[in-house]
Amino acid sequence: MRPPSVVLLCLLASQPALAITFQTRLEKVEWAVAGDQFECRLSQPITDFGAGIFVRRAGEQATFNLQVAERWLGTGSATLLAAAAPWQPGRGDINLGSVRVGDGEMPFSSTQEQASRLLAGLLEGRSPLIRHRTRHAGDGLEVRLLPVRFRQAYNDYLACTAKLLPVNFEQIRQSHVGFPGGGVDLAPQAQAKLDIILGYLKADPSVNRIELDGHADNSGNRLTNRDLSRRRALAVMEYLKANGVPAEQITLRFHGERYPLAPNNSQANRAKNRRVSVALARVAEASEAPETPL
Repeated sequence: MRPPSVVLLCLLASQPALAITFQTRLEKVEWAVAGDQFECRLSQPITDFGAGIFVRRAGEQATFNLQVAERWLGTGSATLLAAAAPWQPGRGDINLGSVRVGDGEMPFSSTQEQASRLLAGLLEGRSPLIRHRTRHAGDGLEVRLLPVRFRQAYNDYLACTAKLLPVNFEQIRQSHVGFPGGGVDLAPQAQAKLDIILGYLKADPSVNRIELDGHADNSGNRLTNRDLSRRRALAVMEYLKANGVPAEQITLRFHGERYPLAPNNSQANRAKNRRVSVALARVAEASEAPETPL
């Protein structure tokens, strides 16, 4: 492991006397923006350390992560700050609380609130600062990003996030389309939810299986409830097919009143049970077996 090109700084009396500090030289600071419909990243390489990265996934707010080339950070709880720049006299650091440091290439991820405050701080000229200790010797360690040339990169990052899908796969892989009125026709709210699902399917063709499970409450007899659940699942299937989903990717089942989401003991609960569950999956296509030569 080669020694980092860092300086040893004297900290406040409340901190250890010496700390190893990782930061990129002012004139070499760069920001990079990358992304697509699923995720946007705003990052700054940190000399001899790795990178600080803001990651925003579709359907979520950003988090702040460290990517490390070598395992400098010890495990445990580190302090995250929006630090005032040396050229900002009279401004104190803002303590954003702790982050849990683990192992691996990405040893920690902040909360969404912490990341939001770091981004706001960068716009004000503050630096994301991680204060912790080294992995083996336990010496004080600081990792700092600099706000140099941040605003243009941030504008590019905002342009990327404007194109994100409204949801990510984890948020949409299990959904419910409701029929609260008790019928079998798709209400505007149900169509709106299906349109979100359709938008995701168009963006991510690797999602190639859809399971539809129709349900009813216990208001009618078993045969009536079973037929209601079937017709609801069919209504969802026909909407998906009409909007370009191949029929062979859809599996349809119906269960009547057998699997309630909530006890059928009130109008509100019965409305929850009138639904179609939509499950999305990625299934590897079976490849054809090669022909055996004679």
